[in-house]
Amino acid sequence: MYRKFKADKIFTGYEILTGNQVLITDHAGVIADMVNIDNAGDDIETYNGMLSPGFINCHCHLELSHLKGFIPKKTGLVDFIFKVVTGRHFDEELIVAAIEAAENEMYKNGIVAVGDICNNTLTIAQKIKGNLYYHNFIEASGFPPSVAQQRFKHSIDFYNLFTEKFPSNSIVPHAPYSVSPEMFGMINAFPNNQLLTIHNQEIPAENELFENGTGDFLRMYEQMNIDISFFKPTGKTSLQSYLPWFTKGQTIILVHNVATTEADTAFTKLQVQALNPSVYYCLCPNANLYISNSLPDVNLLAGHQDKIILGTDSLASNDQLSILAEINTLQKNFPALPYTALLQWATLNGAKALGIENTFGSFEKGKKPGIVLIKEGLAKRVI
Repeated sequence: MYRKFKADKIFTGYEILTGNQVLITDHAGVIADMVNIDNAGDDIETYNGMLSPGFINCHCHLELSHLKGFIPKKTGLVDFIFKVVTGRHFDEELIVAAIEAAENEMYKNGIVAVGDICNNTLTIAQKIKGNLYYHNFIEASGFPPSVAQQRFKHSIDFYNLFTEKFPSNSIVPHAPYSVSPEMFGMINAFPNNQLLTIHNQEIPAENELFENGTGDFLRMYEQMNIDISFFKPTGKTSLQSYLPWFTKGQTIILVHNVATTEADTAFTKLQVQALNPSVYYCLCPNANLYISNSLPDVNLLAGHQDKIILGTDSLASNDQLSILAEINTLQKNFPALPYTALLQWATLNGAKALGIENTFGSFEKGKKPGIVLIKEGLAKRVI
């Protein structure tokens, strides 16, 4: 039993083809072939619009789905963090229901795989249903060195619970301003911890902290009663301060990158050459606009075309969980970006970043990437 799909256009993961091609899958959705319509035979399912492989959401916080609409827009990252911390104390039944609804939204919007940040185990019950593929990023945080060992043990406990249910998990740093060098060292040394992600340079104040010991994060530490007397500025940007602490050739997903400069990308390139990591820049433009009404220098980052990926962040910082909505925002704000490139960031690049390109990301024989219909600025899952 085979299914045959034709549309006005087909994006393969690499290029956009005209409507003369027919995509063929088996009954389970595994790609069998791509043929010219003259050789496709009968029973072709025809769609208006463009067919694409399923989208890869490389950065999400599914566990925060209950905070949709809870946090005001454009109040800045520090105040956003305050709200997230206080917003974790909701009724568990409400949180679990919001998690299920959010995953259903991602599924309908054509997302097939997710890199999901985890600070608790409340998403496990939904994830074991197998609707989407997940890599679970167990988040570690704790800025004072004195709490590193205890906090990291707590992360290991969560990691062990996730590994009982899922094959793809890792322990990752939350952000440069919330993880001590001691904890970075523990993360770097943790066995088989090869796929990492970190919130990177989300606002200029992050660089100010590391360069000069100034900026809005001082207000955050004061309000959270965190003693940072141990901290000494490095005189470098946050990225240039922490990236050398990863020494084991990991894949590292840098998320947000709003304050990332050309000097930072040049430094990253040198680190890649020296330590052999694989570094990806994950863009979450709708979350950046929601929190701080700012965007990364996407034209700068686009020079690293094969290393750009996309994420939605959470419903605490976004109105929807839709990778196509992220593409639409990038198109609106950076109209010179080729649409083919944007689609590649959303599919094949994301699959490579999560290490799942053998299954997802492109229409190639033997893969099971899912099929999404893109039409009039909206995405709809086909299979």
